[in-house]
Amino acid sequence: MLKRVADGVLVHESEFIKSNSIVVQGPDGVLLVDPGITSGEMADLAKDLRALGQPVVAGFSTHPDWDHLLWHADFGEAPRYGTARGAAYIREVLSSDDWEERVAEGLPPEYADEIPVELLGRTTALPEGADRVPWNGPTVRIIEHRAHATGHAALLVEGSGVLVAGDMLSDILTPFLDLEAPHPLEDYLDALRLFDGIADDVDVVIPGHGSVGDAGQLRARIELDRAYVQALLDGADADDPRVGPSAPLDWMTDVHEWQRQRMLDKAEQNTARG
Repeated sequence: MLKRVADGVLVHESEFIKSNSIVVQGPDGVLLVDPGITSGEMADLAKDLRALGQPVVAGFSTHPDWDHLLWHADFGEAPRYGTARGAAYIREVLSSDDWEERVAEGLPPEYADEIPVELLGRTTALPEGADRVPWNGPTVRIIEHRAHATGHAALLVEGSGVLVAGDMLSDILTPFLDLEAPHPLEDYLDALRLFDGIADDVDVVIPGHGSVGDAGQLRARIELDRAYVQALLDGADADDPRVGPSAPLDWMTDVHEWQRQRMLDKAEQNTARG
């Protein structure tokens, strides 16, 4: 079910880790961002849009993780945009003969049979450095950075004051680092500084997973994520409510420990090379 969170912006929340699909309304139809997760959910979303008389005229993938690359035939054949780096990444994945098997390995088993991968990742690359989504609707700024995933982008819907954060600024997930990047912690801090720079323009933040927040929650989440990343950078314990006995998701503790160990290993390797 679609929920209006700001003027011209609606959200559908999935049962899968509170994944958010975002609808931005325009004069001719909607921009659909990160739709998912199951076939049934997407069919229902398409039905809701038809009831509103709003066809999908454009799509956008915030980054090339499988759960942000899905699509459904009922959405039609509108262009599905992504950053140049994000589109290149998924294009390389799909060029492999065994891509379906590789993607299947990462799907949650309880949802695997309901996730349509046949239209996954058919993303149109925007020009390098593009800073606007090309569509006939409200201006949607692209804020590209290197945190979390290759070619990750947040979107700022001007006029509505909505920040679509992708897989960042969640109230239930700690920062997920791109552990294959040379400087994952520094990349994350750089992205948070970008969010600092636009915070005055934001009234609503929509994370890829978790609860929609207001301007005050945006600033609180930026600071919480910064403290988490800085703790990993300093080799200190992370005092974070999303990790530990009271965490909304019990498996986040294991993810945190895995990331912490990977960062310690990377630091040791860098020291050895130095």
